[in-house]
Amino acid sequence: RRGEMAKSTQLIDNEVFRAYATYTAIVLLKMMLMSLITAYFRITRKAFVNPEDTASFGKGENAKKYLRTDPDVERVRRGHLNDLENIVPFVGIGLLYALSGPELSTALLHFRIFTGARILHTFAYLIPLPQPGRGLSWAVGYSVTFSMAYKVLKTAWLL
Repeated sequence: RRGEMAKSTQLIDNEVFRAYATYTAIVLLKMMLMSLITAYFRITRKAFVNPEDTASFGKGENAKKYLRTDPDVERVRRGHLNDLENIVPFVGIGLLYALSGPELSTALLHFRIFTGARILHTFAYLIPLPQPGRGLSWAVGYSVTFSMAYKVLKTAWLL
């Protein structure tokens, strides 16, 4: 079956697709966790962007002081935005890749490296770790997505 596109009825039995589903769920849950971390930092730093979010801290002028930016909140938000910029393409390209008939071992390598790189990137952003740690983890994940895209194009267009 190598090199053939999978049929939708075979997906549940397809080991590559199951691996894709597993690692996609992991990175999507990690990305969702970033929303909770952002909320945590907003609450603990009392830094909000919407007036209604400040209501529990006071009214009128007293509440306005909580309408502000905070460097810690902004750092978490940038990490979350970076997830959106990288995980969303992985989900789409990874699906096409899983359907392109790759070897299981190669697919697992792609999925595991991407997942590890994104988790490391998150730690590098939140701790923060010194550069080039964050940059390298980003580049590794980005390269994996490009590698999968190349395989998809090679299979679909016979490059």
